[in-house]
Amino acid sequence: MKNLTERFLKYVTFDTQSNDESGVTPSTPGQMEFVKYLRTELEELGLEEITLDDNGYLFATLPANSDKSVPVIGFIAHVDTSPDMSGKNVSPRIVENYDGGDIVLSEKENIVLSPKQFPELLHHTGEDLIVTDGTTLLGADDKAGIAEILSAVAYLKEHPEIRHGKIRIGFNPDEEIGLGAHKFDVEKFGCSWAYTMDGSEVGELEYENFNAAGAKITIRGRNVHPGYAKDKMINSLRVANRFVSLLPQQEVPEATEGYEGFYHLIGMQGDVEQTTISYIIRDHDRRKFEERKKKIEQVAEQINREFGEGTATVELKDQYYNMREKIEPVMHIVDFAFDAMKAVGVQPIVKPIRGGTDGAQLSFKRLPCPNIFAGGLNFHGRYEFVPIQSMEKACQVIVKIVEKVHDSSSWF
Repeated sequence: MKNLTERFLKYVTFDTQSNDESGVTPSTPGQMEFVKYLRTELEELGLEEITLDDNGYLFATLPANSDKSVPVIGFIAHVDTSPDMSGKNVSPRIVENYDGGDIVLSEKENIVLSPKQFPELLHHTGEDLIVTDGTTLLGADDKAGIAEILSAVAYLKEHPEIRHGKIRIGFNPDEEIGLGAHKFDVEKFGCSWAYTMDGSEVGELEYENFNAAGAKITIRGRNVHPGYAKDKMINSLRVANRFVSLLPQQEVPEATEGYEGFYHLIGMQGDVEQTTISYIIRDHDRRKFEERKKKIEQVAEQINREFGEGTATVELKDQYYNMREKIEPVMHIVDFAFDAMKAVGVQPIVKPIRGGTDGAQLSFKRLPCPNIFAGGLNFHGRYEFVPIQSMEKACQVIVKIVEKVHDSSSWF
């Protein structure tokens, strides 16, 4: 794993922020630039069946080094970084042997990564942390996953005594805007199952995620000169606030955890004449998920009763579903990851994802795909960091999964 850190530090220099308004795939040119670089690295590693399509999906094969007939498995990571914060001119540094204190990211801007706000730092005392300079995100989500996959592949190439079947590698664009799996050619990828290396803390192993939908509510008002507005004006901004107030006030991200779902207000733009409200709707339970969508429609109906028919209109769009129903029939693929973690000294943390991954959509495209930790924390912002030791553990897990799948007696 000697080149793991060097790989990661190189990868974060590519500006690969995705953009959900571009209407093309990949959604930003920096992603294509990055996958072209990765293609060259795959070629240098001596991988085979390397393909890069016009949409930025990069696939490759590590051929089997055993005559034993075992399933083809894959490892997947996404090349884009979140639109939530700039990923341009990322300037990382390594805090060696972290002492448990505050880390000054930017003295000039007084930006400090502190265990007082981020107590998870204390879980990594004595380790080597890669942090930002406080002006950008880091990009461990998911460039740590890419570095881990390629470092594990390089290790397997260097250690032919570790017997394995055919391994497929997949790097895709636009996961952060929910489109990573949309143009992923599962048949071409050709795996029995795969793993996304896109989780957070060491030990995370996830095969449950939110059911997800987006809601766009348009509020149409009636603008009249305010001096003559009595009984005439309908202020769409005020109506929009009324709409928000009618949803359960404690069923929001900042007040929920575990399996609890929520309505998340992510945008409100408008004026007196018209306002648009944007929500994302999340719940692990499919029945409750459907009820949440129905609640949005019921609130719109109430608004129309109060302010007149046509005041509120709703557009609902499902985004992805809980992969659990697709994983449970093939739970041995989770068991392989669970056992691999234990074998390399990692305590598995099996828990639901309070979000989604490409693996969720891929599972519904008939590629079962649990999610494994990549090691980064505080994704999508200036306080993101990744311990080098966590990335090393992720590499070890990949290698051990490959080994265990090969050695399993269930394929006889």
